[in-house]
Amino acid sequence: MIKKVVMLIASSRFRDEELFKTMEVLEASGINVTVASKKTGIISGALGGTVTVTMNYKDISVNNFDAIVFIGGQGATEYFNDEHAKKLATDFFNRGRVVAAICIAPSILANAGLLKGRQAACHASESYNMRSKGVEYMNEDVVVDGRLITAKGPQAAEEFGAEIARALGAVKPQVL
Repeated sequence: MIKKVVMLIASSRFRDEELFKTMEVLEASGINVTVASKKTGIISGALGGTVTVTMNYKDISVNNFDAIVFIGGQGATEYFNDEHAKKLATDFFNRGRVVAAICIAPSILANAGLLKGRQAACHASESYNMRSKGVEYMNEDVVVDGRLITAKGPQAAEEFGAEIARALGAVKPQVL
């Protein structure tokens, strides 16, 4: 059975490598990827890359996906205190799905209470928020704590994607 992942990006200024490199690894692993955001259509990343978003984040159903991935970049702050984004993270986790976040996006998971008492990585700028929410901040590229996968930033995108694929039981790609 083909695994399905929804990647949630900001409506602007998402981090290009975190989306595109992670998506490349997931798709090379045979995983079907859907990109969602607060708005649909063409969205530009912080470095000028574009992606066509086909799903509004309010239309994401935990029943249709095996994992949710929150992509970082400055724009991701729009989800930090967004009740629907936090509910998505919680619903996916409570239903036994993989929940992943990279760069500053792990703060969404911390703000939802999912990371309390757990180890997690994130961009250094969010380490204070993580610690204030009871998270054991790890200065590592990627941290896997059960079904929660977090990563530091763009340099970790390929490994981040591979860990998500592994958690879903997908075949790791031979060559990227």
